[in-house]
Amino acid sequence: MEAEKGEVTQLLNNMAKGDSGAAEKLLPLVYSELHRLAASYMRRERPDHTLQATALINEAYLRLTKEDGEWNSREHFIGMAANVMRHVLVDYARAHKAKQRDGGMKRVELKEDLAISPEKIEEVVALDEALTRLESLHPRQGKVVEMRYFGGLSVEQIASLLGVSERSVKRDWSLARIWLFRELEQGSAAARDDQK
Repeated sequence: MEAEKGEVTQLLNNMAKGDSGAAEKLLPLVYSELHRLAASYMRRERPDHTLQATALINEAYLRLTKEDGEWNSREHFIGMAANVMRHVLVDYARAHKAKQRDGGMKRVELKEDLAISPEKIEEVVALDEALTRLESLHPRQGKVVEMRYFGGLSVEQIASLLGVSERSVKRDWSLARIWLFRELEQGSAAARDDQK
């Protein structure tokens, strides 16, 4: 496993230097972790989702490999993958919401587990908006939430990536969860008031 971690880091460095073949070699080494990320999204959803997990992984991977990013470790890459998956899901939710307004929706049966259900679209968008506000006020707390919630990284991994203590990560996680809960509750209350 240690040799594989070194290989991933080397491939990431090669990608940063413009080696297009490195991206192809990297995917098999990180696919299981990317699939774990996608699975963490799916666990929060209903079984009749409309975006395939494989499509989420592929879109996120394509976006990551097109960026001119420099990743210093496997954990850093997975943390960035969590960020990209979040944005893929939010982009999908917004596009799906726009289609609903147009009335052009069709139900399509998919054979794989899926990553987002129509009923959760509003929640995904609301969470993204709240997280964006949190990131503007407390950037590190926002990163902790993204890496922990969306990326499934451990407190130890996040502490290492951010260069802070595990205690700081735990504190940021607790404070951010409280803040996000309040934001989402206020948004839900406002939506209910608008419906009256």
